[in-house]
Amino acid sequence: MRSKYIIPVFAALCLLTGCGGKKVSNTVSVSVEVNTTSAVTTSVGTSAAAVTSKPVTTTTTAAAKPEPPKDLVLKGKESVEVYEEIKLKDFITEKNVDLKDGDVLLNTSDTGVYEVEIPYIYGGNEFTQKLQYSVIDTTAPIVLNAGWTPNHKVGTPFDLNNYVGFADNFDKAPTLTYEGDVDPNAVGDYPLTATATDSSGNSVSWDLTISVVDQVPAPVDNNPRVDYSDFIARYDQEGVRFGIDVSAWQTNVDYNAVRDAGCSFVIIRIGYYYSQITMDDYFRQNIENATAAGLDVGVYFYTTDNSEEGVREHARWIADNLNGQQLDFPVAFDWEEFGNFQKYGMSIKDLNDIYAAFADEMEKCGYSAMLYSSKNFLNNFWSERTKASHPVWLAHFVDETDYEGDYAIWQASAYGHIPGIVGDVDMDILYGLS
Repeated sequence: MRSKYIIPVFAALCLLTGCGGKKVSNTVSVSVEVNTTSAVTTSVGTSAAAVTSKPVTTTTTAAAKPEPPKDLVLKGKESVEVYEEIKLKDFITEKNVDLKDGDVLLNTSDTGVYEVEIPYIYGGNEFTQKLQYSVIDTTAPIVLNAGWTPNHKVGTPFDLNNYVGFADNFDKAPTLTYEGDVDPNAVGDYPLTATATDSSGNSVSWDLTISVVDQVPAPVDNNPRVDYSDFIARYDQEGVRFGIDVSAWQTNVDYNAVRDAGCSFVIIRIGYYYSQITMDDYFRQNIENATAAGLDVGVYFYTTDNSEEGVREHARWIADNLNGQQLDFPVAFDWEEFGNFQKYGMSIKDLNDIYAAFADEMEKCGYSAMLYSSKNFLNNFWSERTKASHPVWLAHFVDETDYEGDYAIWQASAYGHIPGIVGDVDMDILYGLS
């Protein structure tokens, strides 16, 4: 664990504590001189003589300052997990007083030792008590692409980072080591045990085999193709709608034929980002023709950016290029570079925050956001808070998904065939947006 200073009470915690206990005055003596002249009127309206009061000295004693309980019990957990969302009422383990506001969240934004001022009520009065706690990281990194055998071209430099992906909840740059040897100049299979270790010493290990080959074979596509009519027949039920998502890969789409095949919506790639923002070559044509055919339309944006300001720029660019175009779906955020995630210098928390920044900026621009991701990463990468904040577009290429979270759209296949498109297209089922 990285060493940290003991941090004073944070300014933000003033909200939690009410900026300390109430201020109560000490006992004081007050001298009051009254020197007035008043006219007294008799019942028949005649004026009486003027009456002059004498100086009067009055001593007022303020209430005694209340004392906190001598037998106070107020104990909290010694340690909590970094980024854990824990309320004060759950942090306190023992008490014999009432907490003033138990729903305030504890600060767990970084590892180290913290001090928090806890406001509580005793005898109808408010007091505060300072408690210390440690924020620790006990969560190991996760492996993002285990269970396959990478092929490495003989005679080329070998770097295991090119073939594995891993990420940590807290550490932006976990360390990768491995046991075993790989001779990149000799054809053969080389078994390895890889280990990713974070800055707190938590680690995960997994086995894999590197195949050094003369020629890296071309990928083999044995996926069965599905006719759109069969797709509709399989999943048709009350309340669902069927759509597709497209990009420049589908080139010239006949949207009238797509509509007549039973498709009612299309989600269109507006652009993508690698080193710069680029508009999809067919975006303008796609959105114009799909709208003209009477289809509901939405857009998605593919990005590899690793900064909050970067994705805010994406959002502004999207809004500028939509130029007031009304959409029937939230703008989908598509980040898929998990195969070598460690190269992007982010923690899992960072990418969740980046999506939140994108969604926030889209809303500032007058549009809402939606998260696109596969079942694996929805389960292991995106937080419950993230998934609950905006609709989810699930990618899971199976006959029946067993994803247990909530989702508005299911991208069920990447191998659809539909009239109006030459080649493959992604096929989607809409269950409803809320």
